[in-house]
Amino acid sequence: MKNQLVFVLKVLFISAVISFLIKYVAPNFPIPETANNALIIILLPNVIMLSVLIWQIFRTQKVN
Repeated sequence: MKNQLVFVLKVLFISAVISFLIKYVAPNFPIPETANNALIIILLPNVIMLSVLIWQIFRTQKVN
């Protein structure tokens, strides 16, 4: 039970840090408002997750 609590607390802490960075640090970056930048911002998290999941699949297949 303690292990799950630690995991939840880590997720909450990381989420708070990311929220703080988005709210207070991100507006300081001069990113132009273009369609390409919007697509990159929207699609990049999906591409990163897809890459991680594919990497995990290949890693588990090599172990078995």
